[in-house]
Amino acid sequence: MRVIQSPEVPSLRPHERAAFLAGSIDMGSSVDWQGEVIPALDACHGVLRNPRRTHWDPAWPADASFPTFRQQVQWELSAMEAAGLIAFYFAPGSQAPVTLLELGLAARTGKAVVCCPDGYWRKGNVDVVCEHHGIRRVSNIGELADEIRRYCATTGETPG
Repeated sequence: MRVIQSPEVPSLRPHERAAFLAGSIDMGSSVDWQGEVIPALDACHGVLRNPRRTHWDPAWPADASFPTFRQQVQWELSAMEAAGLIAFYFAPGSQAPVTLLELGLAARTGKAVVCCPDGYWRKGNVDVVCEHHGIRRVSNIGELADEIRRYCATTGETPG
């Protein structure tokens, strides 16, 4: 599995499937759940788009006029739109307001799968949105990795 990490320009080869890892980052203070998922998908074919930057400074302003911030948000929006699967993880103890926003953007696309364990502060909201829109839910990170693996193993084209 190829991993494209922000801010690398995402590119797909013909017929390559892409998944986006949406979830708790909280300016780098949340558990690196992406670091748990990615090794579990090593033998898979496809592309994972990971928004967690290796070099992110939480002191950078979350302001549209700050070029690095704008680049990050635009990268995430483009990567979500191009992905055929958006895998959401809401970490217990995190707030992840951007992930809530991203779930709202993805809810009607049919591309989302969600892992929202007990302990996430707005789990009730996430559960109701998932039920309302028929979004698949899984119980843990291992099951989320299984969903990504199944998606990448299927045939067909993914928008690029």
